[in-house]
Amino acid sequence: MITGKNANRKFKLGMHTYTLHLSGLGESWGFQSEGRTYEFEKVINLDKLMDMCVEEGIEVIHMTLVDLDDDLSDEHLAAVKAKAEKLGLDLELNISFNAPSDPRVNCTIEDSLEIAHKLGCKLVKYSTDVEHPHPISHSCMCPEAMEQMAKIVMDFKRNIPTIEKYNLKIAIENHCDLFADEVIWMVEQLNHPLIGACCDTINSLMLAEGIKECIDKMAPYCYCVHFCDNRVFADPDGTHSLGCAIGDGDVDVIEVMKILREKAPEELDTIDLEIELPLSGYTIEDGRKEEIDAMRKSIKYMHEVLDIGIKGR
Repeated sequence: MITGKNANRKFKLGMHTYTLHLSGLGESWGFQSEGRTYEFEKVINLDKLMDMCVEEGIEVIHMTLVDLDDDLSDEHLAAVKAKAEKLGLDLELNISFNAPSDPRVNCTIEDSLEIAHKLGCKLVKYSTDVEHPHPISHSCMCPEAMEQMAKIVMDFKRNIPTIEKYNLKIAIENHCDLFADEVIWMVEQLNHPLIGACCDTINSLMLAEGIKECIDKMAPYCYCVHFCDNRVFADPDGTHSLGCAIGDGDVDVIEVMKILREKAPEELDTIDLEIELPLSGYTIEDGRKEEIDAMRKSIKYMHEVLDIGIKGR
């Protein structure tokens, strides 16, 4: 149970569609080989997902362009917006600039703002895909990364008039490619009330950055959160960080929520659960079932233990 300062602060419960990626949602991770791009079969489309979210107690869908089935027509975007509004769901758009896994999620700032506006999204989250030189540890704010980040900052600056026109919240993520200090530097350089950060609560491990340290730093800038839990362990094959249902791992998710409730600005009104299970040993059908089971277990934990969202919508 959450206690302490701002313990009663409420958040909507959202879900990153990647949580059900084996069903063809969000992003198909690691499906590029020899110049070819592969994808999981879509067995849950966005229309079905919206109905499922209402049934399961999800209030916000954190979606990617993959979920739009390559149909960016005004008619389709308007239909998605209309159904979300009818069901009382909020939409957030997740964008990458140069994703290493699934190019379908890539988009420019200019185009993504137009798509988000037509969908009626309240927020657009960006993965910058900045590349750090090896060794990655201790490469924070290195010249090679700063050169890329400066170009991205200038690109966002050019698009501020459109961001203001559509009143869209913007969140820049530590997407396995940016240290907390680098995200903060970009947000501070942009210095705009509609532009903040997205903190993924597990991605810091990819850069050898402490989880608590990263969340402590980023919380005051957070407009968006990818809420994850992982099991961390070592065996004869090395050290591992494997995704799991929220509450089943080694991340102190109760402490994470205390930090966010105390330090995050009022612009953070949603916590987006995200799960990435180790499912390589499963059949595709069993893997899909495991994802849905983990989603439901996470929703229950976030409702009952973390007091996020509205139970029994």
